[in-house]
Amino acid sequence: MTTTVSTAPVVAEKAPRARRRRRALTPGRRLPATRLLGPALLIVLWAAASAAGRLDPGAIPAPWTVLKTGVHLWTDGTLTTDILTSLERAAYGFAIGLTAGVVLALASGLSRTGEALIDGTVQLNRAIPPLGLIPLFILWLGIGETFKISIIAIVVYIPIYLNTHAALSGIDHRFVELAEVQGLSRWAFIRQVVVPGALPGFFVGLRLGVTGSWLGLVVLEQINATSGLGYMMFQAQNYGQSDVILVGLAVYGIFGLVSDSAVRLIERRVLSWRRTLSN
Repeated sequence: MTTTVSTAPVVAEKAPRARRRRRALTPGRRLPATRLLGPALLIVLWAAASAAGRLDPGAIPAPWTVLKTGVHLWTDGTLTTDILTSLERAAYGFAIGLTAGVVLALASGLSRTGEALIDGTVQLNRAIPPLGLIPLFILWLGIGETFKISIIAIVVYIPIYLNTHAALSGIDHRFVELAEVQGLSRWAFIRQVVVPGALPGFFVGLRLGVTGSWLGLVVLEQINATSGLGYMMFQAQNYGQSDVILVGLAVYGIFGLVSDSAVRLIERRVLSWRRTLSN
């Protein structure tokens, strides 16, 4: 007499295990405000070291001292004026750099003639440190706002151009052939194939450009400036006010974190159709 053993339960048992193994390979569900954990831990360690007397108050003041100084600068109007001035410079430079980076990337990525005329020049510009152009731009444009905004624009447009151009060059040629078979016009091809294909690279360049605008600003505002966060920090250095310097650095850090988070949020909304490891 032959005994038949059903394998259905075994198969059913293996299936959940396989699914569990597949789920384990992913980072897991995104937790809210996780990027604030690192800065919060750093502040806690800073406060603990200050309370234990491990840090020199003259070199690294306690967090509560820096907070008290920031509130004082805010109430007397000094910090407000400097923040508005810095935001205006960063906004103008970022807008110019963003426009230039996108236009040049499209002209170079969609045309062999444009690539021959533009890409080599941009690569040469990339090899020259933008902050190294400061002395030359001062001679050309003076020490006013124009030279500061111009340097910020250069710092911003390079990563936007490079990443957008790389994304355009990386579009699968099969999509181009499909567009030709479908008889799409030039504008329809750009709208339905080029733009979706270039957006991931564009957002990477946008995040780097946002960060670069703040990095360039903190240097530029310490050169012949009469207002701004960098000027405030430079003046505090002359008087040995480390707490004021830390206030300026904290504001720059907050601006950088908020702007990067805003770009990430826009990226997730615009590219919600993608299924990636991140989402």
